[in-house]
Amino acid sequence: MHEPLSRLRRSVLYVPASNERALRKSASLACDAVIYDLEDAVGPEEKEPARERLRSFLSGSDRPDCEVIVRINSFSSEWGTEDFLAARACRPDAILLPKVDGPRDILDADAALDETDAGASLRLWAMIETPRAVLNIGALAELGRDPAARLSCVVAGTNDLVKETRVSTDGGRNLLLPWLMQIVLAARAGNLTALDGVSNNFRDLEAFGRECEEARAMGFDGKTLIHPGQIAPANKAFSPTADEVAEAEMIVAEFAKPENRHRGVVSVDGRMIERLHLEQAEALLKKHEHIRERGE
Repeated sequence: MHEPLSRLRRSVLYVPASNERALRKSASLACDAVIYDLEDAVGPEEKEPARERLRSFLSGSDRPDCEVIVRINSFSSEWGTEDFLAARACRPDAILLPKVDGPRDILDADAALDETDAGASLRLWAMIETPRAVLNIGALAELGRDPAARLSCVVAGTNDLVKETRVSTDGGRNLLLPWLMQIVLAARAGNLTALDGVSNNFRDLEAFGRECEEARAMGFDGKTLIHPGQIAPANKAFSPTADEVAEAEMIVAEFAKPENRHRGVVSVDGRMIERLHLEQAEALLKKHEHIRERGE
């Protein structure tokens, strides 16, 4: 069962499951998706209370209308199994797996979901945050073409990649770009959504905006966030601009002319436009319409 390609994931906010106030606030935010975090954002002594708090919140009337994801601890950790069971009980749209190294991690999680009779609509997301994950990204993302594997999204874990590789970020993210592009390329090959990593300085929204534009230029579908203040800039950066919408409408209109309906190439403003550009234009307009339906 494949997901609709038009699903918006421009802004995907991490919310600590241990923070009651943040949980309540998440229900009213304009992000496209929320990742309720049981992993890095929750200390060892908070794990069990956080699970119970999240179960209670997501079973109540304040459950957000947006896409809901729960990030669990690795199955190899002492908390992974209980996190997994708690996540299943929360009825999320997806479970985010941390520290994924390769396809086996996805297949094992998929088998665990099958053993608990999870519905086919429950998907898996994968954090790409280890050197092995980047090296294995092609084989990992190929699972996106197998509906039974449940994989629908890969998330760049840039902080962990920096930690594991010891690469310097003093000059920005330049040294990370080759790995990020590998993630995008593999995601496209596997028909997956690709999300960029977080920006740690949540107060510098100007720098954050530039990072979002960079991520969009690389082909990412959206960005993971650590603060509500980052939602609006992310939504703006990953939404079609007015000029892009106008150009897409022009391309669609040109191919819709009776004399062009069966042509492979047309001329628009002195440029040769192929049917592959028509497909891109139609996808952009579908995304634009989806955003308009949300009242943006």
